[in-house]
Amino acid sequence: MDLFSIDNNETSQITIYTDGGCHGNPGAGGWGAVLLDGVNEIELSGGENMTTNNRMELTAAIEVLRYAKEHYPSRKIQLFIDSQYVKNGITAWIKNWKAKGWKTADKKAVKNQDLWVALDKLNEESEVEWTWVKGHAGIKYNEVCDSLCQMEIAKRSN
Repeated sequence: MDLFSIDNNETSQITIYTDGGCHGNPGAGGWGAVLLDGVNEIELSGGENMTTNNRMELTAAIEVLRYAKEHYPSRKIQLFIDSQYVKNGITAWIKNWKAKGWKTADKKAVKNQDLWVALDKLNEESEVEWTWVKGHAGIKYNEVCDSLCQMEIAKRSN
């Protein structure tokens, strides 16, 4: 389906791109997201003063899915993300983590469990297709998300 042919009715798909990162790990962090509803390009961003790259990648997905749930509750979502950690975590690893009481295969506590629980709930409440894209590869909206992320990091950096 051509992105620009998507209509604005309640059954059409929305497209989302996300990115997160930080300066230092941990350090000042930021996240960015772009939601494309067929008519509008909606940019969302935020950050934290002391965080990790993975927490910001997760937060980007959580915040934009919350936004989509509120504003587009019936829409299917195609979410493009440049984090293998988030993509693999939500589509594959999470089933075993939950079955094992939020423990990894080597019996360690799952890092960022609070965010994984929130993301899992949103993922179950929506119809999301998760697609990994290579970061810093000239993909327009991934680059926009990176710029939003860098802007948020700059706000929080000394």
